[in-house]
Amino acid sequence: MSAPLKTRERLSEVRYEIRGELARRARELEAQGRTLIKLNIGNPGAFGFRAPEHLQRAIAGRIHDTDPYTHQQGLPVAREAIAAHHAARGAHAVSPERVFVGNGVSELIDIALRALLNPGDEVLVPSPDYPLWSAATILNDGRPVFYQCKAEHGFLPDPDALEALVSPRTRAIVLINPNNPTGAVYPRALLERIVAIAQRHGLLLLCDEIYDAITYDGAVFEPLAPIAGDVPCVSFGGLSKVHRACGWRVGWAVLSGDEARSREFRNAMDLLGALRLCANVPGQFAIEAALTGIDTIGALCAPGGRLYEARRAVIEACAASRYLQLVEPAGALYAFPGIAPEYAQGFDDHAFALELMDAEGVLVVPGNSFNVPYRNHFRVTLLPEPAQLREVFSRIERVLDRQITDARKVVPLVPRAVNG
Repeated sequence: MSAPLKTRERLSEVRYEIRGELARRARELEAQGRTLIKLNIGNPGAFGFRAPEHLQRAIAGRIHDTDPYTHQQGLPVAREAIAAHHAARGAHAVSPERVFVGNGVSELIDIALRALLNPGDEVLVPSPDYPLWSAATILNDGRPVFYQCKAEHGFLPDPDALEALVSPRTRAIVLINPNNPTGAVYPRALLERIVAIAQRHGLLLLCDEIYDAITYDGAVFEPLAPIAGDVPCVSFGGLSKVHRACGWRVGWAVLSGDEARSREFRNAMDLLGALRLCANVPGQFAIEAALTGIDTIGALCAPGGRLYEARRAVIEACAASRYLQLVEPAGALYAFPGIAPEYAQGFDDHAFALELMDAEGVLVVPGNSFNVPYRNHFRVTLLPEPAQLREVFSRIERVLDRQITDARKVVPLVPRAVNG
């Protein structure tokens, strides 16, 4: 018998539990006839959301133009709309020639890191992170160096601690704002300090802004590029979240800042884009309509809107829980509850998630999947109806009762207030 095919060794360093072991177990249970509530992926279409009609019409009206390849950076009309949108925000030196359209932001993250990194180069990545960032760094022969965003600080980073991690091999700082998985929204003063770090050390800023218009209770999203000014910055956005069109796979990356400093990097991204020929063409015809058309997300995030009320249901459930505490998400589509410290010793987030799915039919993502040094958090999406989320947290409480009380860790306390 021939030896089994070997795979890339560095894959052993990659974690992506969002679609990993637990998701595979979920498919097994569904094949057995179980019905699961799957809160592991921020996938609006799976919860009844639809892409806005004016975006659908924009594609349908140009479908006869979608057969040929387009330019590797994207349709000219799409790149012009993206450049104009970012210039209107105040981004420096933005032009269609510095805009790249991809098959979702995920592809563009990979392209940007492949264009930037040599073996052993380091990228400063938040912890918790969206694990694609650390995975793409590893698979492009780089090394993710995690800067901590602690719950007690609202999941915001300490700029001094971040700067202390800079080494001669550091090439870039990654920001995710609004944040996945925590829902943190970064204030302008914090972004200014991080830009100053990048300027002092000659680093590229990579800012994942896919949730830019999804904020709650007066939280203000501050785009990074206008603050960065001449500092080279790549801002990532797309149609998946704000416009609820995940399956269209339409994302963009916008390079701003000093053109002379970033010309070689820009050319490298163009070359890598050409090697994959072009991005999905039909979805690109919706970009201009998305960026210039009516706001369809604001009402969902305001009091009475579905996302707002789903978030409220999670906040209230965590406040009523014996065991949970929550930094209230200010943006994005997720909450990141944690087990209170007095219950956290010996708690295993993966074992909890597995029992929650097997016993209660709910799939969540263990917090350690987001590259954190603790095991007492988990992520849920805010996309289900509020009533379903209240039911989910009733089931979560039952599992926590069994795991914590049966283990005789502590005596249950009275319900705790929300932290955050």
